[in-house]
Amino acid sequence: MENSPDTLQDIRTDAAKRDQYISDHKKFIMGCAYKTVRHFVTESDDEWSIALIAFNEAIDSYDEKRGSFEGFASLVIKRRLVDYIRSESRFSGEMSMEPKILDGDLDEEDEPSPLQLEVRRKTGELSVDDIGKMTIKDEIEAMQGVLDKYGFSFFDLTECSPKAEKTRKSCALVVSVLVKEEDIFKKMKTNRTLPINELCKISKVPRKILERHRKYIIATAEIIHGDYPLLADYLGYIREAMS
Repeated sequence: MENSPDTLQDIRTDAAKRDQYISDHKKFIMGCAYKTVRHFVTESDDEWSIALIAFNEAIDSYDEKRGSFEGFASLVIKRRLVDYIRSESRFSGEMSMEPKILDGDLDEEDEPSPLQLEVRRKTGELSVDDIGKMTIKDEIEAMQGVLDKYGFSFFDLTECSPKAEKTRKSCALVVSVLVKEEDIFKKMKTNRTLPINELCKISKVPRKILERHRKYIIATAEIIHGDYPLLADYLGYIREAMS
């Protein structure tokens, strides 16, 4: 992230530059929000609006004497979100963790997804006695490490998850082929990319769907193939395609 005071001064006085700067750092803002509220944030959530306002506030009030802009902005976002959570009486012993991005954001005409599950976890850190008692947060963090090798993050799935029911079924078919065909799966892991040609040939799913939802297909295949039972609970429709 650019920390130059001169650059920030330009952004403060130019609305177009400010909008572009915010757009360029959307992932950073969402990441800060997730670390605070402990659930994934989309642009339709109140938490996103609070985080966005806080980021704007950080732009306007940043002073280079306060250290890096990134650190300062992260702190402002955290403070504003904690204030919001407390005002909503939601800062309790437990907070919800809903990785809805695995289901995709449904259009109004789509059927409500049966996979909208709520997984609850304690906010305290795991102790030595808790080892083996994995939470959804632990699985997501582990999966982020896997996806880093492919060049994208768990947060990217908010933009590439299939929305329409027909598209979800097509992606489920591709994932089922990918998981069953061990050679193709190994090729994906070795090359760190989706073997589109082989998958199109076997699944008969149009190439444009695989290209458009490449990140989603890779992530869900890694979840199904790996040891992520809590995340896998959100992917029942893919297991049905595999049966």
